[in-house]
Amino acid sequence: MIALTLAEIARVTGGALRPHGAHTPDSVIDGAVDTDSRAIGPGGVFAAKPGEHTDGHLFVPAAVERGAALALVEHPVDVEVTQVVVPSVVHALADLARHVVARVRDGGALTVVGVTGSNGKTTTKNLLARILVDEGETIWPVASFNNEVGAPLTMLRVTHDTRYLVNEFGASAPGEIARLAGLVTPDIGVVLMVGMAHAGGFGGIERTVAAKSELVAAIRPGGTAVLNVDDPRVVGMAEIARNRGAEVRWFGLGASADVRAADVIVDADGTSCTVHVGPVSAPLRLRVLGEHHVMNALAAIAVATRIGVTLSACVERLGTVELAERWRMQVMGSPRVRIINDAYNASPDSMKAALRTLAQITEPGERTVAVLGAMSELGEYAEEEHDRIGLLAVRLGIQRIVIIGADARRMYLEAIAQGSWDGEAVFFADADEAFAYLRGELRDGDRVLVKSSNAAGLRHLGDRLGESFS
Repeated sequence: MIALTLAEIARVTGGALRPHGAHTPDSVIDGAVDTDSRAIGPGGVFAAKPGEHTDGHLFVPAAVERGAALALVEHPVDVEVTQVVVPSVVHALADLARHVVARVRDGGALTVVGVTGSNGKTTTKNLLARILVDEGETIWPVASFNNEVGAPLTMLRVTHDTRYLVNEFGASAPGEIARLAGLVTPDIGVVLMVGMAHAGGFGGIERTVAAKSELVAAIRPGGTAVLNVDDPRVVGMAEIARNRGAEVRWFGLGASADVRAADVIVDADGTSCTVHVGPVSAPLRLRVLGEHHVMNALAAIAVATRIGVTLSACVERLGTVELAERWRMQVMGSPRVRIINDAYNASPDSMKAALRTLAQITEPGERTVAVLGAMSELGEYAEEEHDRIGLLAVRLGIQRIVIIGADARRMYLEAIAQGSWDGEAVFFADADEAFAYLRGELRDGDRVLVKSSNAAGLRHLGDRLGESFS
């Protein structure tokens, strides 16, 4: 965090300062801010956030042992450390992040980018960060730090030397993106696509569209909205951008896109295409597995070239990325049995894309194996969407369909109903049972996709399979 006095921190967060030791209101704090006491270092700020299963206030002593200079708390703690007592630690983090980003922005050349969409947020922000780090100090989220706690913690990492802040904005209910994006009023806002992810929480696809539109509505006047020209729901957000006085920059496969891809070819080692930015074109070779990552790369290129990075620099840097993020199309195992662990998250759209990738990269003589778990947060659409995935797996000719968990059973039943009845589809109640089966079933030449929502926990099954067949 940039240097702030204790008095300033208390004022910004609406808290009551309780100095300890030699600290006075004019004492300066500039350590990193975190809600995890294990991540605190000397001079750090520990935010004692109450949680569902435990209370951060219980870990203030551990944070102090690690060198915390300040604790943000909701009630005084009997520990020898300076404290700012605030009404809400979560709200205090947001207020502090807003203040810090504004200070840095006013004093330098900070460009703020926000990324949202039903799928692809984490991959896109990582690809964009890879491009921008060679241009200047760039801050972007760790893993999927995209919620009311993770996003402010990312923002609080900016310094006066930071040139680019890339934010990932996720949400499970209306209004969340508006609150997070409102902390920084992005110069550039990216909407990747609108799908069924979190549709249950939003209350339907139209409310999902409205929620993702909140990022566009938060773009600073004179900024840029980077929108997917191939998604009609995203195309409709252009009017919101123009009403904000923002430029619209399109990306996609359509001929009208400002940044587009052509001649897309997928194989087991990645994806190739030609990227066109206006009259300029360049070949791109993505080592990240999956045709759907082309759209993520196009979005990143659209942002970077808008900022002033050349297309040639963009494609060269993207070509060095081997893994977008752990558990996202992560290739494991060995050439004999290749495991694709994509079980960090799942929605109908990402599930379809992963299954299609599995089918595309499997050569004659190799066998496709799909290990699938439930998709979360679909609400009333859950049964229908799980049925569709079971049907798609059969239609793609997936040769072994392994379904895990009661919430995913509809996929198994639909696969059976659609003709995968002669042992091609199997069901297991839990990952341990499935692991035992797969250890004996998998053979040389198998290409195995492991895909589910985070809540299903299959990412750990993917790791076990990867280790077993390495």
